[in-house]
Amino acid sequence: MPRSVNNVASRARRKKVLKLAKGNFGRRKNVWTVAKNTVEKGLTYAYRDRRTKKREFRSLWIIRINAACRMHGVSYSKFMGKLNSSALEINRKVLADLAMHDEAAFKAIFDQIMKG
Repeated sequence: MPRSVNNVASRARRKKVLKLAKGNFGRRKNVWTVAKNTVEKGLTYAYRDRRTKKREFRSLWIIRINAACRMHGVSYSKFMGKLNSSALEINRKVLADLAMHDEAAFKAIFDQIMKG
């Protein structure tokens, strides 16, 4: 009885990995063992950095809100403490965007939070 090999599926798996390796330089794009390692590493970095991106954006928002608050003479922590105790429910992403692009709106929110 002849030996059965699943060449179709094996070739498809390799083609899938080599397609993901497209754009790499040298052997990283067309030699199976090198491309496989490159793609695995790349996918690991992609998975990790999807989570890191969220941390970095939150950090950026906090920096921007802090800068805007300090222009009005209050620290970030005092501002956020008042915001959390107020009735306003506005997130850091929106606050940072207002601080960067619409100072008048941020000032209005800031004044409302600080007086209340």
